[in-house]
Amino acid sequence: MSAELSAPTSGGRTPPVIRVLVLATFVVILNETIMINAIPRLMEDLQVTERAAQWVSTAFMLTMAAIIPTTGWFLQRVSTRRAYATAMGIFLAGTALSAVAPTFVVLLLGRIIQAGGTAVMMPLLMTTLMTVVHEHDRGRVMGNVTLAISVAPAMGPVISGLVLQIGSWRWLFVLVLPITGVVAWLGLRQLENVGEPQAGAIDWASVVLAALGFGGLVFGLSRFESTNLTSPALIVAAGVALIAGFVFRQLSLQRSGTPLLDLRVLLAGTYTKALVLMSFAFMAMLGSMILLPLYLQKLRELSPLETGLLVMPGGLAMGLLGPTIGRLFDRFGGRLLVVPGSIGITAALGGFTQISMSMPYWQLLGLHILLMVSLAATFTPVFTLGLGALPQHLYSHGSSMLGTLQQVAAAFGTALAVTVMSARGDSLVAAGTDAITAHLDGMRLAFLVSAVLSLIVIVMALLLPNRAAAHDESDESETAAPELIKG
Repeated sequence: MSAELSAPTSGGRTPPVIRVLVLATFVVILNETIMINAIPRLMEDLQVTERAAQWVSTAFMLTMAAIIPTTGWFLQRVSTRRAYATAMGIFLAGTALSAVAPTFVVLLLGRIIQAGGTAVMMPLLMTTLMTVVHEHDRGRVMGNVTLAISVAPAMGPVISGLVLQIGSWRWLFVLVLPITGVVAWLGLRQLENVGEPQAGAIDWASVVLAALGFGGLVFGLSRFESTNLTSPALIVAAGVALIAGFVFRQLSLQRSGTPLLDLRVLLAGTYTKALVLMSFAFMAMLGSMILLPLYLQKLRELSPLETGLLVMPGGLAMGLLGPTIGRLFDRFGGRLLVVPGSIGITAALGGFTQISMSMPYWQLLGLHILLMVSLAATFTPVFTLGLGALPQHLYSHGSSMLGTLQQVAAAFGTALAVTVMSARGDSLVAAGTDAITAHLDGMRLAFLVSAVLSLIVIVMALLLPNRAAAHDESDESETAAPELIKG
C-alpha cells in the first residue's frame, strides 16, 4: 500500500484517490433513480400495488436519511480503504440480492442494503476531497464530483427505460453487478488511505435517535397526500421530536469529544449559509423533478423512455459543465457563479408555471436545461465554499450533515409539490372543472411554490462570501465551541 496522504496536493491534476471515489459514487448514485420506470413491471411480476411498488424508491431514500448522520463518526474511525471496501461490499450484496429476489419483500431488503452502501460513499468522497485537494484546486475537482452526482440521477431513468424495452427489471441489477465489481476491485488496487483513524466508542442512543428521527421525518414527508394530512403530520412531528432529542444528545456528547454528528460545524457562518442555500435549492429541484415527468407522461402522454430522453440533456449539461464551473470558481470565486445561478433557478421555475397542453417541447427542453445549468453554477461553488469554511477535523461531520439535509430537503420538496398539486387539482375537479385542466392548474401552482422557495436561494447567494475564509472560520468555531456545548 502506498504511503498515507496527509497534506493537500496542488498541481492541476485530480488525485487518483478522488478519481476512484468519483467513479464509485457515480455507479452507486445511478441506482437511486434507476427503478423509477420499473414500477409497472414490479406490480405485474411480483403482484403488488402501486403504493407498495413505490417503496423500492422510498425505502432507498429512507435508508439514506437514517444512515448518513452516522457517517461523520464512522469515517473518522476507519481507514479510507476500509470505508470504501465496506461501502462497495454492502452495495454489491444488496445489488446481488435484488437481482435474484423471489418476492417483493426480498427486493425491498436488497434495495435497503444497496442504500446502506450508497450512504457512505458520498460523505467519503467529500471528506477525502477536502483533505487531499489544495484549496486553490477544490473548485475544479468539485466540478468533477458535480458531474458524477448530477449525471448519474439523470441517466438512471433513461438507462432503465432502455433496459425495460428489451428485458426484465432484474437486468437493471444484473447489468450493474459486474460494473460495480470491477469498480470495487480497481478502487482497492489504487486507493490510498487518507489521514489516520481516530479512536472512540459509538453512542448507540445517538444512532437510534438519528435513524428513527431522520428516517421518520423523511417517511412522514413521503406519505403526504391531499386527502391524508393528519397521520403523515403526526409522523413528521414524531420525527422532529426525535431529532430534537438527537441534537441535545450531541450537545451533551461534545463535552467528551465523541458526538455522532458534531454540531460545531454550524458555528462556521459560511457553512451554515451554504447549508440553508443547498437545502432550499434541493427542495425546489426535487419538486420540479417529480412534477415534470408527471406532466409529460400523464398529460402529454409521453412514454417513460421519451420522458427520460427529454430531460437527459439538462442532466448531461449540468454534469459536463461541472469541471468548467469549478475552474471558474477557482479563478474568480463564488459570487460570479452563485448569484446568476440562483437567479437562473428562479427564472426556470417561473417559466414552468406557464406550462400548457400545447407548450412546444423545445421550450420545455430549454427551461429544463436552464434549470440544470443554473443548479450546476450554484452547487459546485456552494459545496466548496461551505466545506472549505470548516477546520479539517470537521470535514467528515460537515459532509455528513450536508448529505442528511439533502435527503430531508428532497423528501420535503417532493411532498410539498405533490400535496399542492393534488390539493389544487382535487378542489377544481370538485368545483366542476375537467380533470385535465384541473391537474394542469395544480402543476402550475406547485411550480409556483417551488419558484417562491427558490427566492430564498437568491437571498442566501447574496450573503455568501466570494471565498471561504477557512482559517478565520476555524478559529471562530474553536473559540465559540463552548457556547454551543453549553447551549
